[in-house]
Amino acid sequence: MKNNIMNLIRFLPKWKIIMYFLISLILSVVTGAILLPALWYLEDNSRFFESLFFTLSYFPFGLIFLFLVIYVVTTGLYLLLFYQYERKRYLAFYLKKMTEDVQLLVKKERTSAEISAQPEFQALAEEIQKIIAKSSEAVKEVKMAEQLKNELVTNVAHDLRSPITSIIGYLELINNDRYRDEVELRYYIQVVHEKAASLHTLVNDIFEYIYMQNRHVKIHKGSVNIEEMLNQLAVQSKVQLEEVKMEFRLFSSATKPIVEGDGGKLVRVFENIIQNAIRYGSDGKYLDVNLSDTEKWVEIEIINYGQQAIPPSDLPHIFERFYRVEKSRSHFTGGSGLGLAITKSIIDLHNGEINVMSTPGRTAFTIKLLKKS
Repeated sequence: MKNNIMNLIRFLPKWKIIMYFLISLILSVVTGAILLPALWYLEDNSRFFESLFFTLSYFPFGLIFLFLVIYVVTTGLYLLLFYQYERKRYLAFYLKKMTEDVQLLVKKERTSAEISAQPEFQALAEEIQKIIAKSSEAVKEVKMAEQLKNELVTNVAHDLRSPITSIIGYLELINNDRYRDEVELRYYIQVVHEKAASLHTLVNDIFEYIYMQNRHVKIHKGSVNIEEMLNQLAVQSKVQLEEVKMEFRLFSSATKPIVEGDGGKLVRVFENIIQNAIRYGSDGKYLDVNLSDTEKWVEIEIINYGQQAIPPSDLPHIFERFYRVEKSRSHFTGGSGLGLAITKSIIDLHNGEINVMSTPGRTAFTIKLLKKS
């Protein structure tokens, strides 16, 4: 209450405060003048008041004090009425000012920090600022989602058009008998088969990526021995590794490399990274995997020694969907551009971490997964 009165006094001009005080004094005198006949009437017609005034006549100072108290109380009541009136005006003024500030904020002519707020409206102003901040974030998210959707459609259309165009072209050659002999015909059929397989892989990657982006995706967790999984993947990748003359080497210092996760999805993680190492690091001859653990984490570092490093400007975007370090988007130099995005999504679902460091002659993907307790 005291703070409210002080805020109102600071809000009102001094001349107005003095005016209200004088008016209250005058109205108190007028009120007293109006009440005097009533008191005389009560003295003549009421034994109680007659006895009261008779008793007070023996205490003249007491009577004067009583009238002073009544005068002060009456003045206080008038001041209270003026206070309530000005209080409403004061609140209405700042409420209107806050409304104008919010309107200017909507028009981008003011920041949320500039919203006027007296102590009475501080909580309201803070809530408005929170709502505005959340609205701004929501607008940004909608714009970003729209941009991502447009980019997704553009990239998908680009990646689908290339193999489909090739398939249609070679099928037209076959349909129109535009081949020299059976050898060329089989070559055309082989190209169509490869393009169809590439298209099938791309469509599967798109569906898997969209599925993994669904926040309600459920993973079927169980005990997964990472060392055994990596050894199995080394066997499965043996032919591909031999084709590019690479050697798989596993170095393990882990005492208990067991995590709680979805084995099928974790296999996809390591397959994607190993395939990337084979595709881009084959000139390094070795594909090394360092496996270690702590009380909380199982850490897997997959290293290739390809001479071509990932540029520093590309590293922050390496896990974005459809992002490729080489910008031609050629299927001869890269995959669908979704492998690492799917990998990151799977790691996120397991509450793990994935990072990449790259220098000429060494590119390392580091994965940390929560250890099974």
